[in-house]
Amino acid sequence: MDLIQLKDVRLEVVRIAAPPPAQGAPARAPLVFLHEGLGSVAMWRSRAGFWPEQVCHATGRAGVVFSRRGYGQSDDIPDVRGTHALPPDYMHHEAWHVLPELIETLQLEAPVLVGHSDGGTIALLHAARHPLSACIVMAPHVKVEKVSIQAIEAAREAYLNGPLRERLAKFHAHVDTAFWQWNDVWLSPGFQSFDIRADCQTIHCPVLALQGVDDAYGTLAQIEDIAPSSEIQRHALPACGHSPHRDQPAQTLALITAFLRDKP
Repeated sequence: MDLIQLKDVRLEVVRIAAPPPAQGAPARAPLVFLHEGLGSVAMWRSRAGFWPEQVCHATGRAGVVFSRRGYGQSDDIPDVRGTHALPPDYMHHEAWHVLPELIETLQLEAPVLVGHSDGGTIALLHAARHPLSACIVMAPHVKVEKVSIQAIEAAREAYLNGPLRERLAKFHAHVDTAFWQWNDVWLSPGFQSFDIRADCQTIHCPVLALQGVDDAYGTLAQIEDIAPSSEIQRHALPACGHSPHRDQPAQTLALITAFLRDKP
């Protein structure tokens, strides 16, 4: 794990080497993994191993996994519930300012973004303005739905009066920052009109969109409403909630591997 210094923040970054290529095989674009609203580098791990590493191995690509500010071991956000509370367009800022700076710092050229939940939204927004080899999103948010707000209100109750804070503290150096920066902005009045469907229409790279049919944080409309100007493949995964890579890891890996097989 490294701490990469950008202009205004240090971010936790893990780099994954590409497996040895077959003789004569061209270099493939690297994968950049973007975590969910309560995620971090460490939260991509499970009993089955480090999921980004599995994807890199299966697709023959290098990878970069990082924690956004306030998550994992990245820098804290002071007074995140006050003067530095996130604005409703925080995912636009991540996609159009922070992520381009990180990609430039790491000297990545037209990577493949792999985003989950908020990370999927950030991936789509980045793809709307920047060149990519491909964009893969799992349970992204392109608009606010009632079910999303209900699930996030339930998460707040679990954090205040249940086991969620203790569980998340294992993965975040600043656990209250990690939780409240996400929960507060999603439940704020200014966020209820969040809608990136128009931005998605300007995406020119191939898109793979995966959604669990049992996702408590969004309906299948979240991927059905992604309408880029390019190729898009959509898959609704049965017996799957908000995390396809955890709930249906074999199917998710197979779909990603097949999608990227003919991509640079």
